[in-house]
Amino acid sequence: MTKRVFATSLALIALATANAAHAQQQACVEAADLGDTVLYAMPIAYDAVSTTCARQLKADGFMARGGGAFIDNFRARQDSAWPGAFRLLKTFMAQNNAEKGGSDADMSALISALPEENLRPFVDGLVGQMIAKEIKPDSCGKIERGLELLSPLPVDNVAGLMTFIAEL
Repeated sequence: MTKRVFATSLALIALATANAAHAQQQACVEAADLGDTVLYAMPIAYDAVSTTCARQLKADGFMARGGGAFIDNFRARQDSAWPGAFRLLKTFMAQNNAEKGGSDADMSALISALPEENLRPFVDGLVGQMIAKEIKPDSCGKIERGLELLSPLPVDNVAGLMTFIAEL
């Protein structure tokens, strides 16, 4: 994604969907699957921010006041968004495998063979760790501000906005 897209997108969502947006640009990914990935990843990203930024966030900031209620709307949609997020993950992995000359073929085959619901806890943990690793302490306030700016929007609009930005 270009710097312009990163500048346009809000910090938390961009962090949560950077790989998904890259997959959409590089491979044939349905916009609906990218939207589902945003819906699915938001609670995971929120939890990563809550943990990583615990010391940087203000006690009276948005995450303390209204963040839980905001993210609960996304949590309620995770189950229905999982199939689309999983399709995007498989597309991204297949593309990544092709770029590496097939060196990850065994991992791709394993993921394709396992039932989706068995992979879900693994995906959640991995995505959460990846997001937490990328969060810089000085960005915690900006992420919280971005969440507060998004909070009036319905969850479908947040997912649609991020899909639109990725398509630019």
